[in-house]
Amino acid sequence: MNCPYCLTELQDQALVCKVCSRDVSLIRTMTSKIAQLEKELEAGIPAYEDRIALLEGRLEKYQKEKEAARGLTSNLIDLGIYLVIPLLLLLAAHSLVVVVYDTKLVYLRIISIILPFPFGYFLFKTRARILFPWFLAALFLAIASVIGMSAIVSLVDKTPIWPQNALEWKETLEFAASIAFSFLTGMLVGGMSYASLHRPKNITLSPFLKKILKLLGEEEISRKNLPRLIKKISDYGGIAITVGTTAVSIYTGLKDFL
Repeated sequence: MNCPYCLTELQDQALVCKVCSRDVSLIRTMTSKIAQLEKELEAGIPAYEDRIALLEGRLEKYQKEKEAARGLTSNLIDLGIYLVIPLLLLLAAHSLVVVVYDTKLVYLRIISIILPFPFGYFLFKTRARILFPWFLAALFLAIASVIGMSAIVSLVDKTPIWPQNALEWKETLEFAASIAFSFLTGMLVGGMSYASLHRPKNITLSPFLKKILKLLGEEEISRKNLPRLIKKISDYGGIAITVGTTAVSIYTGLKDFL
């Protein structure tokens, strides 16, 4: 080391500078300890890095498990709100129309067409969802509703729960279809409403889409009018499908009364 006062190079064991006669023993001791600490720190850095990596891995795993649990809870809540509640309401409506008041079945069919729609609508209006799994859920809602209604009639009139002939099966399936397609119509309308609010501003136009827009009479396409054209195609397609599902729901539910 060098003398901190006159910068003369010192021997390894020297405690006093031979040029300026200053005591350097304290500085040498401190320098030695600092060097030792630096070596220990350098030796310990890999272990600390491994420890940090381990803790980061545990934190990432915990966050994934927490997100999965939150997603499961959210799905269970959605199932309760958008499937269990309409199922109970449909069974309650059936009990009132058929058992309590013993009135015309056409009222039950109308209720069964109208009631599932708002649940499907608000289900898909709240956030983006995948259609197919929820359509399967709508089929479950429809089948469970029809079976539950049949079970209620069976308890009251001591009749079989399941249909006994092809005609009864046909009527049962058509009734279930009217409920399922009403829910599907609500999902489609809700999805269109959500998409209209969250449609991206920057849209890449493919050659195939350009041909479609040309057939619609849009010869010149610019970034300014592209979102409007995409919205037009989406709305036309969504409206056509929605009209179709609504027609199926009404036809299957009310065709015996028309």
